[in-house]
Order: sequence, then structure tokens, then C-alpha cells
Amino acid sequence: MTLPLLSLKSSAVQRTLLGLALVAASASASALPAFTWDPQAAGINGAAFTADNLLVSNYSTVTFTGSTFTQTGYLSISAAQLGGLTLPSNGLNSDYGFYIQFTGTGNLTTAGDPGTTPTLGTLTSLTYTLYGYNGTASFGFTGNTPTETANGEVALATGTLKVGTVSTTPLGDGTFSPGAQAKLSLTWLNPNFQTSTPAYDIALTSFSNTPSQVELIANGFRIRQGGGSINFAASAVPEPSTYAMLISGLAAIGFVARRRRSEK
Repeated sequence: MTLPLLSLKSSAVQRTLLGLALVAASASASALPAFTWDPQAAGINGAAFTADNLLVSNYSTVTFTGSTFTQTGYLSISAAQLGGLTLPSNGLNSDYGFYIQFTGTGNLTTAGDPGTTPTLGTLTSLTYTLYGYNGTASFGFTGNTPTETANGEVALATGTLKVGTVSTTPLGDGTFSPGAQAKLSLTWLNPNFQTSTPAYDIALTSFSNTPSQVELIANGFRIRQGGGSINFAASAVPEPSTYAMLISGLAAIGFVARRRRSEK
């Protein structure tokens, strides 16, 4: 397959326009997709808001059996962001709140003492449910079991694992920093709670925890108030605006090429 317009003799104008088209497409593709949540549509005491990222606090326990591991816990949503800026709380975690309850399993592909050796692993399963609730809640542990104190929770979404990885990084003093990334399916249970178009069906998560948030236990460790983020995407097709800007840029290149050819 050939592209005759782009196979003409190069010019500075052609290169500039192509560069602008690709930069525009890249900028659009790298922007986090915005979403709108309306807590009141699910009977929760909060005003609707639009964001593109959620900040979460991780309260979970990781236990090892040989080269396999299990992680269970809660992710408390602490704040929402838009364009890299944290939105005003508007009652989040005072009038109402959200949390995710999850359970996952996995295998270590590179094992070792995390205090001295970098380790790697893959998630083999993960299930979760997003809940909303009125009032306040606290998160912590009873022994090594993660706990929460919310009342009257409303299930808002569920999902399962698509792909995920975990790792630990030693810091040279016997402590380590665990991290994880996962791509998850997303099924909304209340169609009026989220009004994004298209309705996002993918959740993307990333976590990085400092040594002060890691508490060693027998055969594993706890994460107390660890840090992470969640954002959403649609699996169907790329953003139409990405294609539109790229096509516009290529059309401009074609116009310049045809004009140069007609002037010869």
C-alpha cells in the first residue's frame, strides 16, 4: 500500500504540518477521560461532580504461600481531580463517601526478600465492588483483617481483573516500597449515577506505597493508608477527537502537496 501524497519530495511545510497533527493526536490521547458522577441519583448526600482521576487510600493485607499471594482490603476514595488539580471536597468524606472492597490473587515471577531484593509478580484474579454511603467512615484493621465502619452502603459498580502486575523495591535499609498496576472490567449497577458518554467500562489503577505505610506481619505485610489513583476509559474505540485532529492534519498535508504538484 502506498501513500502518493506523502511520497512526494519532502518540504519543511509538510514536516511541520505532520508534526502538528501527531502532537495534537498525542495530546488528546494522553488526556485522562473525564467522567461525571451524581451521588444523589443513588440516594447519596452529595452534589454531582466531573473529574478525570480519583485519589485513594489503600488499607489491605498481603499474605504469601510459597510463590503465590493473596491481597484483600479496602480502597477509600479520598479526593477527586480534574486536569491535575484536586477538586473542592463539597462534602466528600464528611457528608458522604465512596470505597472499594477488593480481593485479588497472584503469582510471584521474581521472588525474594523484599527488604533486600526487588520482586515482581502478576495478578491472576481480582474482584471488586464500588460502594457509596452517607455520613463518615473509618478504615483500619482488626488483627490483620481490614475493616470499615460505613453504614447503609449502596453498591455502584463491580468488576474483575483483565491484567495486572505487582512489585516491591528495596530502599537499602531493610525497608521496601510495594506497588501495583491493574486494568479491570467495570460494570455500573446504577445507570443514573454516572452519565459519561460513552459509559466507561474499564478501570485503570496504579498504587505506590512508601515504607512508612508498610507493616510487616507473619507471611506478608499490611498496607495502611497507602496511596493510589483510579481513572476510567471505554474499551470500544479510541477517542473520536484523536482521529479528527489527526485526519485534519493529514488533510492539510495533502492540500499542500497537491498545491505544490499543480504549481510544477
